[in-house]
Amino acid sequence: MKRDAIFDNAKLMLIFLVVFGHLVQPTTDGSREMYTIYTWIYTFHMPAFIFLAGFFAKGSGNKDYIVNLAKKLILPYLIFQFVFTAYFLFIGKDGWLNAPFYPHWSLWFLFSLFCWHILLIWFSKISPWIGITAAVAIGVLVGYADSIDQTFSLSRTFVFFPFFLAGYWLTKDTVKKWRAFGTRAASLVFMVALAVIIALAPELNSDWLLGSKSYATMGEPELGGLLRLGVYIIGALMTVSVMAWIPNKHYSFTPLGGQTLYVYLLHGFIVQLFRQQGWVQINNVLDFTLYFVMSGFIVYLLSTSTIRALTQPLIECRAALLRKQLSEINNHNRYRTN
Repeated sequence: MKRDAIFDNAKLMLIFLVVFGHLVQPTTDGSREMYTIYTWIYTFHMPAFIFLAGFFAKGSGNKDYIVNLAKKLILPYLIFQFVFTAYFLFIGKDGWLNAPFYPHWSLWFLFSLFCWHILLIWFSKISPWIGITAAVAIGVLVGYADSIDQTFSLSRTFVFFPFFLAGYWLTKDTVKKWRAFGTRAASLVFMVALAVIIALAPELNSDWLLGSKSYATMGEPELGGLLRLGVYIIGALMTVSVMAWIPNKHYSFTPLGGQTLYVYLLHGFIVQLFRQQGWVQINNVLDFTLYFVMSGFIVYLLSTSTIRALTQPLIECRAALLRKQLSEINNHNRYRTN
């Protein structure tokens, strides 16, 4: 698909929020302000990110696509599952030894993304509204099954699938219509109102936004379905609200939105080191600004051609970028010699 600035800008902003949220998470327990910011971000950043993943899954379904997808997602998942195990052991993190079927930290997304494409084989054959309604119903019902949890990322696969399916069905024109004045005005009011509610209301267990645990585990074995339905509604409204304000203009940083997989997989090495060493402390606006800027730097650093060239063998199981850079270096040296 031809890339549009609005989607790359959206992906770049969302991956920035993923990095920022992961980086500052340890500060949320002792600060109401940081709790509010963190929770507000988590109401939409994964639903919106998954929505965009579904939007770019238009070619899903044929056999060759699935085989290539397995190489792109399952193989890196297995590689990084091993790499993270070794790295977490090295930095002294608890729970470093995870079985292959129990995803380390952020790796659940790779496994779930593969499963969502598989589910599209069947869901793409039924009408959008019936499919999305069924996906929401399944996402609500799985919360009542204690056996469906983080193993094989099953819980998150079912819980977040409605956003992926909605992204698959929505067109580019529909997304751009959200930028109408009325939608923008309403979305701004909604986003601000939600932030105020989060700031004033009793603290919400963030597990409700992560979709990885059963209702009984989260203390709501009976009313959990209604609460998840509410989370779905908030996630959908926030996704529309945020997308309504994404600029549809090419900037110098816009192409970085096409490198989000590298940032997603690699930022854990930095964030987990900071967490393990207890380096993240936010006590004032200056501290907040520092980690905000640092998150942007991490996104930029991990999107650079050098980092991508060095890590492409792990992430894509090929070395085309590295060969290209080595060839350019050789040509440059040959030119200087002549």
